[in-house]
Amino acid sequence: MRPVSWCLVLTLLASSVMSLSAEGEEAADSTSQNLALPSTATQLNDLRQKLADSERQRQTLVSQLQAASAEQQTIVLSRLRQENQRLKLQLKESQSVMPLRVLTEQQQWFVAGGGVALIALLCGIFASGWRRQRRQWLN
Repeated sequence: MRPVSWCLVLTLLASSVMSLSAEGEEAADSTSQNLALPSTATQLNDLRQKLADSERQRQTLVSQLQAASAEQQTIVLSRLRQENQRLKLQLKESQSVMPLRVLTEQQQWFVAGGGVALIALLCGIFASGWRRQRRQWLN
């Protein structure tokens, strides 16, 4: 035979040996998986039960938290209502003690300016002596 054909035969032989060894490993893996399946299934069931328990505990804690926050909100709301009533009473008391202002500061200044203008007009009328004189420009 030729040397090339010997190489071809050796390559085919090596590949067949490798495929046989791979099949043997797969068979060994499948038997070990078959043996491991029951333990994996029990672990999976245990984990599912733990998950269900954890979910139940989470739900109870969430409901307790909501109840506590609702209770706290009602307490805060009642305190705010009491404080609001107290402040309303304080406002009424302070308004009854202080007299109401008739004019604002700006209106007071306007009235004062009008009074000064009226006084100046009266002083001008009295200073002229009520006489009417015709005044003309001298050319």
